[in-house]
Amino acid sequence: MAFLQWRRFNFFDKEVVKDPIDNQPFEKLKDVQIAACASGRGQIVIGDIIGNLHFLNRQLELTTFRAYNIRVSHVYQLKQHNILVTVGEDEEGINPSIKVWNLDKVDQLGSPLCTRHVRAMPGNKAVPVSSLAVHENLNYMALGFEDGSVVLFKGDVTRDRHSKQRIVHESPRPITGLALKTVGKNTILFVVTEFSIMSINITAKDQKEILDEHGCRLHCSVMSDITQENQFVIGRQDAVYFYQPDGRGPCLAFEGEKLRLHWFRGYLAIVGKESKAMPRAIGGQTMEMNILTLYDIQNKFIAYSAPIPEVLDVVSEWGSLYVLAGDRKMYVLQEKDTQTKLEMLFRKNLYQVAINLAKTRQYDQDGLTDIFRQYGDHLYSKGDHDGAIAQYIKTIGKLEASYVIRKFLDAQRIHNLTAYLQALHKAQKATEDHTTLLLNCYTKLKDVSKLDEFIMTKDREVDFDVETAIRVCRQACYYEHALFLAEKHQQHDWYLKIQLEDIKNYQKALEYIGKLEFVEAENNIKKYGKVLMSEMPHQATELLKRLCTDYKPSDAPLVDAETLLSGGTPKIVKANAEEFIHIFVNNSERLTEFLEHMVRVKPNSPSLVYNTLLELYLHDVVHEKEIAAKVEKERKTLDLLQNPDAGYDLDQALVLCQMNNFKAGILFLYEKAKLYQQILRYHMEHNEYVHVIDTCKRFGISDPNLWVQALAYFARKEENCKTQIMEVLTHIDRKNLLPPLLVVQTLAHNSTATLSVVKDYITRRLQAENDQIGEDERLIKQYREETEKMRNQINELKTSAKIFQVSKCSVCNHPLELPSVHFLCQHSYHQHCFESYAENESECPACMPENRKLMDIIRAQEQSKDLHEQFHHQLERAQDGFSVVADYFGRGVFNKVTLVTDPPSKSRASGATDQGLQREILIAQQAMKRN
Repeated sequence: MAFLQWRRFNFFDKEVVKDPIDNQPFEKLKDVQIAACASGRGQIVIGDIIGNLHFLNRQLELTTFRAYNIRVSHVYQLKQHNILVTVGEDEEGINPSIKVWNLDKVDQLGSPLCTRHVRAMPGNKAVPVSSLAVHENLNYMALGFEDGSVVLFKGDVTRDRHSKQRIVHESPRPITGLALKTVGKNTILFVVTEFSIMSINITAKDQKEILDEHGCRLHCSVMSDITQENQFVIGRQDAVYFYQPDGRGPCLAFEGEKLRLHWFRGYLAIVGKESKAMPRAIGGQTMEMNILTLYDIQNKFIAYSAPIPEVLDVVSEWGSLYVLAGDRKMYVLQEKDTQTKLEMLFRKNLYQVAINLAKTRQYDQDGLTDIFRQYGDHLYSKGDHDGAIAQYIKTIGKLEASYVIRKFLDAQRIHNLTAYLQALHKAQKATEDHTTLLLNCYTKLKDVSKLDEFIMTKDREVDFDVETAIRVCRQACYYEHALFLAEKHQQHDWYLKIQLEDIKNYQKALEYIGKLEFVEAENNIKKYGKVLMSEMPHQATELLKRLCTDYKPSDAPLVDAETLLSGGTPKIVKANAEEFIHIFVNNSERLTEFLEHMVRVKPNSPSLVYNTLLELYLHDVVHEKEIAAKVEKERKTLDLLQNPDAGYDLDQALVLCQMNNFKAGILFLYEKAKLYQQILRYHMEHNEYVHVIDTCKRFGISDPNLWVQALAYFARKEENCKTQIMEVLTHIDRKNLLPPLLVVQTLAHNSTATLSVVKDYITRRLQAENDQIGEDERLIKQYREETEKMRNQINELKTSAKIFQVSKCSVCNHPLELPSVHFLCQHSYHQHCFESYAENESECPACMPENRKLMDIIRAQEQSKDLHEQFHHQLERAQDGFSVVADYFGRGVFNKVTLVTDPPSKSRASGATDQGLQREILIAQQAMKRN
């Protein structure tokens, strides 16, 4: 590519360097015969032909000292160290020497300290030096000579000690250029002559590789910077070539004779001869004009080009490029700031160049976005919508998307809008509205392939809102795409809505639910179960059976890997059957099947399950017309009621049986609930005399009052119920359930019950009453006689002396001896026996246990005097209320208790006698009550 095809810009300002003191052109170097130049470490170093070194700082202050006696030929300033390496001559003839200067130190004369001085000779030959290169690590220094030799100094270049030199290359042509480069662990030396270029690996036994059969002139080679991967650049008549250690790289066809090459901040500066130009008279002297051209290699444009008279050297320092010219002036080229350069490009509508330039100058994303926007606006205004959208896409994330979308909402630009929205999604900057708009674009374009590419992506992550995409595809009737998204991203609700409401593929919906995990399957079957049951009852019922027993997804293994590794038992998950009963609306047959399955596999099912199943059974029984089938269903229903594991609610089951007039169930539930009177009443209502009697026989022991109700029932009947009445009376009489008077009064209402029916009963009852009266009179007489006898004994104790004639101790049964203790109960004790066995001195040890029992009974009776509520409760429930009254009367509940205390003046003996007497009276009274 010829450089004439590259765009030319004026990105540098050229000025003559002026002295800051008088603001006149800088002339301190006017009389200096420049031989070599270098720059770095904040100064420009110039060597002249009489052996002086001149140092020019930023304030343009010039410092000079004598470095060689004859001349200075080469100067090399290291960038990372303040070390200067020079080549010159101290003696007449060809006798070059190398001097290394430490610019941070000075000698006794105030000049920089020379740390090394060595002869520059390839072998023992005196040959002029043509090229010099020093490695920044100070371990390598290479010298090229006019005889084609290259000498390498290895070791510390600042010292003679530990430094060795060797000839690494010899050729018949003078060396025109040297450069050192580190590649990994290897150090490469580039060697250039006018007819060849090679690389020498000086760390690997000087391995050589010929890179090209053409070389370059002196000063026409340079090492590029990192922007060009530190390639070695040489300039020839036809082009500029780039080299790596292993071969030639790109080539740029910059034609014209080249005098010097210099690298400056990404620019390749080439000094060439002005073509077809005559020498000019400048300052009274005739000089040839040279052309200084700065090439931006990366962005491929010419940043500056201008003629300068006889360029002596080019150096770069302080961020600018300095040119030493033959008119003894020094020119400075200052680069314009990036914003100024961009504005220049914008005015020329060179946005692509501006973008490349901004990227090279490490512009931030905001700055680049603004350029992209301007470029897009420019292309849009020109009608290049495709190019504009390409630029707008680069602004995603920084520029508001609505700015672009509004420009392309026109129907003719829908393709561009689609491209932008696709990029917006790929950058994951799209909102729900953007997704909706993109899918609408696809649907309007009917571009199924693009829609497939956007949605049917199995192997990559989606860059859009899934729910929005599903909704738009569904609205546009692209159900296949909506289903794909819903299934892939587990949007179960959307998947089922589309299958059931749009496609109406109920089979697929059921299969999909069967593959879900338990919680999702349960929730979705609750939500869509009615629809599925109405359309596919059998399959839906089977799915519910799985869900409510031991559910596993249909595509899951029987035993998962985690269970196998842990060695435990699989966890059983199941839903509650009663939560799905509402699904079986208008499909009692499937509901019956489902509930039967549940009570079979889970006998402890909730009551709602059993209640519903019972209701279904009763409904079938009522509506069954065929006799045999009806009998079978009644048997099935009764078996359910009689099942001991059935957990139905008894009251609700009874109501259901009554509503459906299921006799067997009603009677069974009455019996189960121990509602015997209800059973009796049921038979009475249906005039089932035999069952009335049987009921009384079966349950009369538990509830004797059944016979009384049966008597009243038959007594009200105008039919001839003599046989039943007599049987009932027999049981009433046997169990003494009613007084005879009530029996007669009850039967008096029945016109068919004659005296012959109750004759035997009345006779037996009267005879029993007479016998009871006789027995009561005998007992009264006996109690009166015993009471009289006790009164006499008490009177005798009070009025006459008691003679104790007991001769033996009641404890040890030995003859009594004084002292002894006697009690009125006719027990006597030795005093020592009494003291050993008696708990207190006022009670007989032999009578004490029995007396205590009696006293406890008396106390209990005394305490129970105030139990009025208990008395009334027992009186209401007792069959014979008179016996209850008599019992409480005997306890003294109705007695008025008066406490009489003895006067304190009585003696202890008298008190002991009265206490004993009172105790005997209480014991006698208790004995009478027991009798």
